[in-house]
Amino acid sequence: MNEALLRTLTPTVIGILVRRGADFAAAEDAVQDALVEAVRAWRDDPPRDPKGWLLTVAWRKFLDAARADTSRRNREVRVEVEPSPGPGEAVDDTLRLYFLCAHPSLTPASAVALTLRAVGGLTTWQIAQAYLVPEATMAQRISRAKRTVSGVRFSEPGDVATVLRVLYLVFNEGYSGDVDLAAEAIRLTRRLAAEIDNEEVAGLLALMLLHHARRPARTGPGGRLVPLAEQDRGLWNTRLIAEGVEVLQAALGRDRLGEFQAQAAIAALHADAQAAEETDWVQIVEWYDELVRLTGNPVARLNRAVAVGEADGPRAGLAALAGLDPALPRHTAVKAYLHERDGDPVTAARLYAEAAESAPSLPEREHLTRQAARLNERLHG
Repeated sequence: MNEALLRTLTPTVIGILVRRGADFAAAEDAVQDALVEAVRAWRDDPPRDPKGWLLTVAWRKFLDAARADTSRRNREVRVEVEPSPGPGEAVDDTLRLYFLCAHPSLTPASAVALTLRAVGGLTTWQIAQAYLVPEATMAQRISRAKRTVSGVRFSEPGDVATVLRVLYLVFNEGYSGDVDLAAEAIRLTRRLAAEIDNEEVAGLLALMLLHHARRPARTGPGGRLVPLAEQDRGLWNTRLIAEGVEVLQAALGRDRLGEFQAQAAIAALHADAQAAEETDWVQIVEWYDELVRLTGNPVARLNRAVAVGEADGPRAGLAALAGLDPALPRHTAVKAYLHERDGDPVTAARLYAEAAESAPSLPEREHLTRQAARLNERLHG
């Protein structure tokens, strides 16, 4: 097989697919899939017309992906904005695909990335953002995963933990507003909870319900981000909150704590407060301690620093923040908030402006910019 020839043909085939109506990202993905197929098929039987073969296979891959995307979007349209309680549909091929993509031949990280791209419909950039890695790194990871599973028989599906991780990341992307997949993730998690007796499945479902309940209050006019402390709690969906708490209590009662149950417990404490000042921050810190113990996750440590700042004062929060990597996403924003709470508006304004430059989304960037402007106006107005 002539790899140099494949590299030469790749941009030409992508260009033809774009001229036929595919957008560039979809054409690139289709050609990557065709290259994986070529690696396997050309080894023993190279075609007489490599360009024609690659174009035919890439176009078929593009059409298959487009049909799959249309089917997925049609499912999303059928899902209500407020997902109905109870188990999902009796038959669901999407959930089966999640398990098949979480194949034992892949590492958990590669399985999650492949599933998000192939089934969840997320872009490579969005997946890279979720994993906190460069887009090029994630593109290589997804390509390697595709090559690994090409020609593999999917007779041995992946494990529940990997599927839960995928569903969690899909929900987070949907919840951010970039891709509206939150309700679809809840539907699939309901279906999984109906089929599998697992505390962490229940914990994830509870976490999704409790976060989704706050969705109507998260944004203001024009998509303006509304922080948790400023949200109109009258807009929160009490039905979803009640269901989430009930699911969580049943899971916690089995005394097999996992990270999703711990996260759901934190969300439940926020949901239980009638006003921001009534939030039980001491308990929230205790749950973050459990979450850090279970995962060691740096994002959990960052959120714990915020909770410590609320429970024990901003200087305690800054002390908790001091041991974390400053390159951690939202680290600078948290530091700005704690400095403002500590009565240092000059440092806070500077840090808010710095945080805005690296914000992961436009609403967050605009929010941080407003925070910096508000403090600067107070200092110099």
